Amino acid sequence: MSTALITGASAGIGATYARRLAARGYDLTIVARTTSKLEQLAAELTSAHGVKVEILTADLTDAAQLAKIADRLRTGAPIDLLINNAGDNLPGNFSTATSADLDWLIQLNITAPTLLASAAVAGMIERGQGSIVNVGSATGMMPEFFSGIYPATKAYILAFSQGLAAEVGPKGIYVQAVVPAATRTAIWDRSGVDVDNLPNVMEVDDLVDAALVGFDRKEAVTIPPLGDLSLWETYEAARHGMLPSISGTPAERYRKVA
Repeated sequence: MSTALITGASAGIGATYARRLAARGYDLTIVARTTSKLEQLAAELTSAHGVKVEILTADLTDAAQLAKIADRLRTGAPIDLLINNAGDNLPGNFSTATSADLDWLIQLNITAPTLLASAAVAGMIERGQGSIVNVGSATGMMPEFFSGIYPATKAYILAFSQGLAAEVGPKGIYVQAVVPAATRTAIWDRSGVDVDNLPNVMEVDDLVDAALVGFDRKEAVTIPPLGDLSLWETYEAARHGMLPSISGTPAERYRKVA
């Protein structure tokens, strides 16, 4: 029996992942800040699917509580699949955000998934198998269209996932970056945006089901609403195509004119 640890599991994308994975027979370790919501979800999944569900209440922006989850990954019963889903946004923009708020978002969107992946990967490498799913955002590929640092944190998630995959993929570890566009979750309320005013919003069930299709196919990057795969392939080819040209001496166009 495989076990998955899911952060941000009390609602939205995380809770849907929990339901889908329980239906597949996974035992679960579910992590969120609200114990009562986790208990309700655990009871539902145990009753419906007979799986074991471990509840860990934690605020991942608190260093001590994050360390508790990392320790569970590092020293507890083996976790076969880590889903780094917990994340959030801030209302307003960069110039209106306080230093404390910016630090909080970086802790949640960058520090927590990085340290949890670090805690999980050693055991996975030792066992020669395991999977890590990092939930990012399409905003990470188009940051100029969104305010604040949220897109930057999600650009990190994509780059982190791709770099990690290159390192641990040959050791039997599968890493998937899930890159949603606008999805109907509570993040919009916390961002001060009325989701009903947004066009082409994806439902959470559709997002997770599509992400799991990508997971089953062992895609490195899954962008659920992207119908034309060639667009991504062209994007990646262009990125890799620059590599031979971004080393060595300064290009002629940057040399000083006498």
